[in-house]
Order: sequence, then C-alpha cells, then structure tokens
Amino acid sequence: MVVVMETGAVEPDIQGVIERLNHFGFDVHRSSGEQQIVLGAIGVKPGFDTRHISVLNGVAAVYRVTEPYKFASRAWKTENTVVQAGQHQVGGDALAIMAGPCSVESEEQIHACAELVAAQGATFLRGGAFKPRSSPYSFQGMGKEGLVMLREAADAHNLAVVTEVMEPAQLDLIAQYTDVFQIGARNMQNFSRLKEVGKTRIPVLLKRGMSATVKEWLMSAEYLLAEGNADVILCERGIRTFEDYTRNTLDLSAVPVVKAKSHLPIIVDPSHGTGIRNKVTPMARAAVAAGADGLMIEVHPDPDSAVSDGPQSLYFHQFETLMEQVRAIALVVGRS
Repeated sequence: MVVVMETGAVEPDIQGVIERLNHFGFDVHRSSGEQQIVLGAIGVKPGFDTRHISVLNGVAAVYRVTEPYKFASRAWKTENTVVQAGQHQVGGDALAIMAGPCSVESEEQIHACAELVAAQGATFLRGGAFKPRSSPYSFQGMGKEGLVMLREAADAHNLAVVTEVMEPAQLDLIAQYTDVFQIGARNMQNFSRLKEVGKTRIPVLLKRGMSATVKEWLMSAEYLLAEGNADVILCERGIRTFEDYTRNTLDLSAVPVVKAKSHLPIIVDPSHGTGIRNKVTPMARAAVAAGADGLMIEVHPDPDSAVSDGPQSLYFHQFETLMEQVRAIALVVGRS
C-alpha cells in the first residue's frame, strides 16, 4: 500500500500516519519525492480498509499496490531513480557506458582498455576479478590482484568500477575496490546473497537471469531495495530461448516494459546478449533507440587471445565505431 501525503504536510502529521500504520501491523518505508512525501506500507492485509488511513490529517491519497514488487514499482516512486556511483551517474540525461574486458588478465591489458574506453566517452570500467564459469577448468579470475589492477586503471582515467561479486564472503574485499557490485545472471535469484548485498550502501547492477521473466527480475530487485539499498541498476543481458544463432536472445522489449513498470534505471549488455562480435554494435544501437539508460560492452586489445568471452569482445576500432554511432542515436532520443 502506498500513502501519498499532501504537499507541504507537516512532520507531526507524517509521524502520526506512520504510527497508525505500525499499529495495524505494517512496516513503513518513507520516500521523499520531488514535491510530496510517500509512505510505503508493507504487509499482507487483504481485508484492510484503507479509509483508516485516508481520513488522517495530511493524507492526500492511499493506493493499493497490486504488483508483488513494491519498492521497485512506479506506484512507490513516480520519478526515475538516478544512481550515483563514484563521480558518475546511471539514469540521468547522459547514457552510462560501461566497457572493458570480460576478465582482468594483466596490468597492461586493463590499462589499455581503460585508456581506450575513457577516450571514447565511457564512464565505467567493467572487468571480472572473480569469474563464474560453466566449466571448473576454465579461467576463474585473478582475485584480489585483479581488483587492484582494475581500480588503478579506472582511477588513472577518471572511471568508476563495476565488477561481479559471487560470494557474500567477497563483499568486504570487493567493496574496497569497486563503485558498483554486479550480480550476475546465475545469481539473480540467489536471495540470501541479494539480502547481503542489499544491506550494503554500494550501488548494485542486477543482471537478468537467463530464464527469468521481467516480473521475477523486478522481484529480485525488490530484495535489494527491501534491505535498504536504493541504488539498483537493472541490466538486460539476453535470455535463453530455442534460438541458437546467437548465444542468447537479447530481449530489448524489456526496456520499455521496465520503464513503464519501474523507476529503476536499465542498461543493456549486447555482448552477452548475442555472444557474437559482429552483432554487438547493431544491438547496442537498438538498445539506445529503445530507451536504455546505458550499455555494458566487452572490449579487449586482442580478443582472439582473451582468456574468456573473446568471440563477443570488440576490437578497439570496433568500439570506437560503436560509440560514434551510439552518440548519433542518443541525440535523436534526447540523450547525451
């Protein structure tokens, strides 16, 4: 249930509503909108008469939230959320471009990537220090050494860092080096892990599970928001279908759907979404045209020798072309 307070409602009235909601067994979360205070009342009360609240001083309106996700919904927050990560934003007027290699492999490699993507206008350096791999024999990442390299390369070029966290035990370590925790597709519904990450106040990039519906994806975001972490970024990275010409099926229709249902920013990862290098740029163009708040792109100085995801990583000159085309489309849809 959402309680919208009148414009200019005084604090005693707001507290009175909160106390009344608590009396009826609701947990109350407060949100300050651009003009009004909004109270989110969480609790399963099927027969509750909303008039108990609508008659209180200072209350403008009371709405039942029919969606199972409450804090992620537009009913809870009508204006778009803008996530601040380091010195950069996701969800504002400018597109947020997150680019870099799938895995940090060496100091030379990550610094070359950081220099290139920053020069082309990216604001985030992506790279994996801990890698979830389908095979136990595949490269699993450089661990702390990779995190140090990633942070140094980002700082040298005024970039924010986004990197994946796989285990709750890694949180304290990775928090020292990253600006955004990434939750990978395989862990989208690892609810205990979502709760632990939600307790932090570091922004979270939540990738869509490979077989998840939009509702399930937003419910996973709800776990993060319910724990108090308001800085959640959604990432569409393709879903598993019967199609086998691409690694996944990039569901760009999810962008306008999420925009209508949720206030959270959404970016698109066409690298994982297609898994094929020459499909990345066309789908990046389409993602921006569809209204995405940003892109996540894999870039490598020598993709043919990359230890992970080389076939979907762009060569440097391809990334330059992608950015040139994306900038042109961004202007058409009113983004910079």
